[in-house]
Amino acid sequence: MAVEHAKRLLILGWDAADWRLADPLIAAGRMPNLARLVASGVRANLQTLEPRLSPLLWTTIATGKYADRHGILNFVEPRPDEAGLRVASSTSRRVKAIWSILSQVGRRVGVVNWYASHPAEPLPGACVSNLFCEAVTAGAVHPPELAERIAKRVVNADQIDRGTLRRFVPGIDSLRRDDSRLSVLSMELARAASVHGAALEVVASSSPLDCLMVFHDTIDTLGHRFMEFRAPRMAHSAKSDQRAFSRVMDELYVEHDRLLGELLAALDAQTRGEWSVMLLSDHGFHSDHHRPVIVDESKEDRAALEAKWHRTYGVLVCTGAPFKRGAVVGAPRVVDITPTALAVLGIPVGADMDGRVVAEAFEAVESAPLMAVPSWESEPGDAAQHPSERRLDPFEARQALKQLVDLGYMAALPADAQAQLEMVERESLFNRSVVRMTTARPAEAISDFELLVAQRPDEARFALSLAQCLLQTGRFGECASVLRAYLSRVGSSVEASLLLAGALARSGAMEESVRVGDEVARQHAARGDLAQALADLALMQGRWAQALAAARRAAEFDPWAAAPLVAQARALLALGEFERAAQQCLSAAERQRTLPEPHYLLGVALAWLGDRANARTSFGFALALEPGLIDAHRYLRELARADGDEAGAAEHAKREQELLSRGGLGGGSGGSGYAPDDPRSPQRWSGEVAGSN
Repeated sequence: MAVEHAKRLLILGWDAADWRLADPLIAAGRMPNLARLVASGVRANLQTLEPRLSPLLWTTIATGKYADRHGILNFVEPRPDEAGLRVASSTSRRVKAIWSILSQVGRRVGVVNWYASHPAEPLPGACVSNLFCEAVTAGAVHPPELAERIAKRVVNADQIDRGTLRRFVPGIDSLRRDDSRLSVLSMELARAASVHGAALEVVASSSPLDCLMVFHDTIDTLGHRFMEFRAPRMAHSAKSDQRAFSRVMDELYVEHDRLLGELLAALDAQTRGEWSVMLLSDHGFHSDHHRPVIVDESKEDRAALEAKWHRTYGVLVCTGAPFKRGAVVGAPRVVDITPTALAVLGIPVGADMDGRVVAEAFEAVESAPLMAVPSWESEPGDAAQHPSERRLDPFEARQALKQLVDLGYMAALPADAQAQLEMVERESLFNRSVVRMTTARPAEAISDFELLVAQRPDEARFALSLAQCLLQTGRFGECASVLRAYLSRVGSSVEASLLLAGALARSGAMEESVRVGDEVARQHAARGDLAQALADLALMQGRWAQALAAARRAAEFDPWAAAPLVAQARALLALGEFERAAQQCLSAAERQRTLPEPHYLLGVALAWLGDRANARTSFGFALALEPGLIDAHRYLRELARADGDEAGAAEHAKREQELLSRGGLGGGSGGSGYAPDDPRSPQRWSGEVAGSN
């Protein structure tokens, strides 16, 4: 059976939408439109990336590439003419977005309010940029003749009446009319209505589109202002504020559902039954005991602090052709959306994309040819992009102008403007380095983190990130030196102390590692958010019972996370409880199917249980997800030898040497996760199990 591709595809973004809020509302019948999508299609947790900043993530969603490749690294960027800052621009994106690719193959696309889409690109459909509310006639709309109709759809904050606000704040009459929170609520509801109106106008004003992409950021924006008032009350919130604003976020979800229903009805009226839907968020949003209390509002790291609100998993719902109703998928990542959307529409995927096609969500996975071109960046054809002379890296442009200043050809910026530009450049460099560090490329980030530490030696984010990269690349002594220097300057830091204890354990200084780690555990025994780090540290130290206990506390603190189950599996393996370890691996893999560690550890458990055939299968799954796992190849080498497969053993030995020459990983995604004397290493299995058979 040939796969049935989608005739038309709606990609709808709800920034920061979270199943933990949506599910109770669905169950109560208050989000009927989302409920219908879920019932008729595929539902999943969508895994975010670091750093959890919307411009980076939504551009990754639209390109299938990590932020260090697509080039959008911050909310703002330097103006190329050095005249201050501007919102991250479409001319700074270095790769083609999905709407560029679709335009290149002759599809009509509508894009509304997507991050970093201003100025509007000349798509063969319509593009309404993310600045259309602020500058509807200044390059915000393409084609230009659509601008006047879009302008009429813009809703101003003063058009949101008190009756509308009362749905969100039932006790509004008891509040002061000049309460700034009511102004924020009015402004954001007006923006949501404007985005929705622009989307309806694009649908009504265009010939039928092949793809429509609409982005709403209101859930995230208002979440940062009102989630603290949602029940249960946070300790720092006044009871009167909690009573007044506790319903805002729930009602906002209900409002988004209403807008969803109207948009689907408009699409269906134009081309009945032809639309498939992908509804998603870039991350979730904490609404329970994980909610942070942010008291430090320094300008430099405010975005990073606010990102603590962002939960790892957002929402994903896919319905219509070619999706299989009720299909079970694990945790696809935001980088997988563009490859999947292209496959849904029957368009080749770029082989250079960092994401994958979530093919397990399709009706006919076996027969769906997941075609690929080497790179859409080099494919010929008109991709409806801005002219090349407009597409400039703002930081490279700034460096060129700085050289002119240094040579005396132009005056320097005023000190305050210069400081702003330097701050943005510093934050963007940090964001790029975090992307590399958290996508298994820590060596590529070290030099940039060293530069940042040299500039701001007391900045915790910079020092800890540098130490983390050094730890991941096996430079344990240098990692300890960085952390000791940082601690000598700032006095104390829980995070730095835990990292130091880990570096000491990995370098063999176990007695000092235990002393440092136990002091942190003693002082912060009640902090559930440290349980996972303490479990990981205990594994490095070879203290299996402590690791198991800490991992169980971590699982209680975050029941959705896979990491506590992985840590429990590691501890249980070391304790020789192989069947229980295997069960934890299966549970972790179910929560996060794209994680290699559970498959690797399941292979270890099965190998020690004597199930060599299934162990080889599990190691194969782990390598498919992370080809750089040296210990997986070592295990497969020893398993092949035990089975008399000398050719297979030789092949895995060859792969081991290739990976060693390139600095590959141990077991899991960042080393074996055990103390230096690994009790379940492939070498020990060969001597203790294979050798006894």
